[in-house]
Amino acid sequence: MSPDLQWMQEAIDLAKEAGEAGEVPVGAVVVRHGIIVGRGRNGPVASNDPTAHAELMALRDAAQTIGNYRLENCTLYVTLEPCTMCSGAILNSRISRVVFGASEPRTGAAGSVLNVFSNQGINHHTEVTGGVLANECKQLLQQFFKPKRVNMNPLRDDALRPPDEWFEGIPDYPWVAHYVSDLPSLNGLRLHYLDEGQSEHLQGAQDASNQNQFTYLCLHGNPAWSYLFRKMIPTFTGHGHRVVAPDLIGFGKSDKFKKANQHSFDFHRQVLLEFIERLDLHHIILVVQDWGGILGLTLPMDMPHRFAGLLVMNTALATGTQTLSEGFLSWRAWCQANPDFDVAKLFARGNKHMSTLETQAYNSPFKDRGHRAALHAFPPMVPEYENSPGAEISRQALHFWRNQWQGQTMMAIGLQDPVLGEPVMRELQQNIKACPAPILLPQAGHFVQEHGQSIAESAVTYFKINPS
Repeated sequence: MSPDLQWMQEAIDLAKEAGEAGEVPVGAVVVRHGIIVGRGRNGPVASNDPTAHAELMALRDAAQTIGNYRLENCTLYVTLEPCTMCSGAILNSRISRVVFGASEPRTGAAGSVLNVFSNQGINHHTEVTGGVLANECKQLLQQFFKPKRVNMNPLRDDALRPPDEWFEGIPDYPWVAHYVSDLPSLNGLRLHYLDEGQSEHLQGAQDASNQNQFTYLCLHGNPAWSYLFRKMIPTFTGHGHRVVAPDLIGFGKSDKFKKANQHSFDFHRQVLLEFIERLDLHHIILVVQDWGGILGLTLPMDMPHRFAGLLVMNTALATGTQTLSEGFLSWRAWCQANPDFDVAKLFARGNKHMSTLETQAYNSPFKDRGHRAALHAFPPMVPEYENSPGAEISRQALHFWRNQWQGQTMMAIGLQDPVLGEPVMRELQQNIKACPAPILLPQAGHFVQEHGQSIAESAVTYFKINPS
């Protein structure tokens, strides 16, 4: 057996010990003149030490054995490609050679993600050899993580998940649930979304030869969820378009924070930006209302190449430079005085044409009082002052819509809305470049999408005639 295989097997034995102790199975040994002078295995969990990687533990052990922090003429054998932290420590210790087993495509700093050891500006150079007993090392990791993958979406301790049965039997919502939980900003939370009308020519950057095919990105507000777009989705998909409709964290089928103060403007905005990037959406028609607009209208300036149009309904840009409308201030005060208000009754009050089953569907995400943190958080979260969270980014967005927006715009106003009705929308119209006269809906209130079929039919005609 060659020396590299011999010493890597020693590292594998240490990795097995780490796995048996509940740590990620990575092991390392330091060898000098054919003798092991340092041993280490992963230990961050047990020691509550983020630096307790196998490599660092082995380096510390070797330094104590040798009696010198310089580990010249030593070789480090480790079962997994070192990360940036460990690579830096290896260079600082003057290790002569590193031999690793499995590559680490997410954090590896010896060639996978970056190569710290190839930097010619560093005064010490370490020889690197990878792939020694790679399969054995990789298999240890796969066996360790396999049981943890039985539940791909574990629930965080600070979050709640609405049971699937809460949504059984709701009318006119036949669509398959999709979930994403690995966006960086979600930090393990599970976000639900609809993705309908998707076909091969709508994937990725989309077929440049068919520019009339759009992705309608539908963003709901408070206290609604993606159910709000049920009357618009069939029209969009029926004309060959794709529809993506996420439930914000705290709403619909998405995970709920337990506490209202966990919600923030920046958090929800960042989730949406990462969500758009993850699905690689292009040729987007942004469909917004209420908080869907307060958040959504700040997105296109960060990725203007992805957006082709805007369909905006009863919403605002809250820049903190003007007093919030009397209607909104009354709504906020009412929410504070009635924190456990019945969401179904709220919808029934302003939408007499809705059936009881439809209005009750809006209660589905909030059947337990513990799931209502977002309902408490969102009214006071609207930026009110110039230094309010979200106000500065909203002012930047206002400049974008006034001066830089290149897409097409369509506006629809529910005239019965006492919160974000015609006066607010007329002001917004003046701040969107080349925004045409709005569609006025005399019978519609705040939740304009409850009259959404006619709006969707106008939209597919309008954006078809006026492609960006």
